Amino acid sequence: MATPFAEIEDRDGAEWSGPGFRLAALMESRDFWEVHDPDVVDAEERRVETALDTLSAALTNAWGAPTTVELWLYRETDLPDPAAPGPLGFLADVASELRVWQPSVDRWLGLTVGQADPELPFRLLALVGAGTLPEPPTT
Repeated sequence: MATPFAEIEDRDGAEWSGPGFRLAALMESRDFWEVHDPDVVDAEERRVETALDTLSAALTNAWGAPTTVELWLYRETDLPDPAAPGPLGFLADVASELRVWQPSVDRWLGLTVGQADPELPFRLLALVGAGTLPEPPTT
């Protein structure tokens, strides 16, 4: 949480960082290109969601209950250029809710489980941001 943020935007595998944020995949399920059994998909999703719940419980013990944020409010709107939506816009495309803790006045942490496409893995995603979580834009 105390690592400085990147001065310029950088994407490297399962991590994306830039001025004021760092987004990382903490866990990933298998992919589903060859899987046609919904029970397998459901089991993998539950496995990643269980990891989210376990990590959330530990963070809640340390920092108190999280705020639940509806991500659709941030869809493609958290940066001025709609062609480059930024981390909240990205999360809005792969997940529905973000659990957010504010452990200090200068950092917040959000966790969610996302899946970019039905064939792709479920990912436990963590987003650390500077200051407080940006308010969703009003249109």
